[in-house]
Amino acid sequence: MTTEERLSTRAAAERLGVKPETVYAYVSRGLLSSRRAPGGRGSTFDPGEVDALARRNRRAAQQPAEDAGTAAVRTAITLIEADRYYFRGVDATALAGRYGYEEVTEWLWTGVLRHGVRFTAPPEALKAARRAVAALPAHSGPMDRLRATAVAAAVADPLRFDLSPGAVLGAARGLIPTLVRALPAAGIPHPGEGRLAWRLWSRLSGRPCDEASLRVLDAALVLLIDHDLAASTLAVRIAASARAHPYAVVSAGLGALDGPLHGAASGLAHRMLAEVLDRGSAAAVVADHLRAGRGVPGLGHRLYRGEDPRAVMLFRLLEDVPYAEQALAAAREVAATTARHTPLHPNVDLALAVLSVSAGMVPEAGETVFSVARTAGWIAHALEEYGEPPLRMRPSGHYVGPRPPVPVP
Repeated sequence: MTTEERLSTRAAAERLGVKPETVYAYVSRGLLSSRRAPGGRGSTFDPGEVDALARRNRRAAQQPAEDAGTAAVRTAITLIEADRYYFRGVDATALAGRYGYEEVTEWLWTGVLRHGVRFTAPPEALKAARRAVAALPAHSGPMDRLRATAVAAAVADPLRFDLSPGAVLGAARGLIPTLVRALPAAGIPHPGEGRLAWRLWSRLSGRPCDEASLRVLDAALVLLIDHDLAASTLAVRIAASARAHPYAVVSAGLGALDGPLHGAASGLAHRMLAEVLDRGSAAAVVADHLRAGRGVPGLGHRLYRGEDPRAVMLFRLLEDVPYAEQALAAAREVAATTARHTPLHPNVDLALAVLSVSAGMVPEAGETVFSVARTAGWIAHALEEYGEPPLRMRPSGHYVGPRPPVPVP
């Protein structure tokens, strides 16, 4: 196809019946591919690809409206199927084995793989975030600091209300490293800490980071970027549906994580593993959990009947970390002990706990890794939602209170 036969951005927008900004949102979501026009002015699009997307959009619009309580959300980001999961159709574990967090994040957002890409914290945002974090009480935890950082970075960005894809991605590329660098240092930064994983390690552990340990942390960041519509991601999409700016969207996700049933699950697994190592017996610790009517942390996942592919990969990488040997053995003993009664497999929270316990990190370290990693996925979902009609996520309440009229109290 010659360049003349390709469509300009405006022509593509007209065929799709959308604004030009939405065309670029489709590109960032992997629904359209683009090429630079001759001379570098604007982008061009394949007419066949544009027409196919227009047909899909028309079919979706003609489908009957679903009940708001059970409606599915169209997304082109993550597919979980047959105990595997994929980012834009590519096996997520294969991506984690080949590329670093920033490279996969950039590819997920734009469809372009930029080798060696690094995200940089804007000086003003980082300065504001560090001031906000320093003002928190001494007992504040990592999640408190991340939430304060997101708010401070938003205030430092006067252009935060620009929801065009380019502006949103610019804000996101600055916010993620700001979240990491605003955390207080736990160890000596490594000379090669230009990589986000290096920076995060020095905030989580006082232990020097070797290449094998860094490989585990970087892979964990990639594997945790997204996992379909988890509770925090749904909160993000609702905020984006109301056209909240990207910092507020991330704040919504961080708020949904602040509980024991989502991002904090790795902290429970951390404490359990530390107790197993202290007592020298997984059986006794598992028995205590079951006697108290609690589930055993770090085992089972509602989306996988078999093994959690994220845990499988991280356990394999942890075998190359010498000081992780004891924690890894403890985790496997926990799984084997529990499997005598219930066939549950280790999940990603248990793998994160092995890393955090063996590296001398605080119990909340896994939650911190989860939050930083998932920020990339939240932004990808926000970009998708910005391309949808606003305020579409508005379920109706099913009123079960007393029927009026009720006397004024």
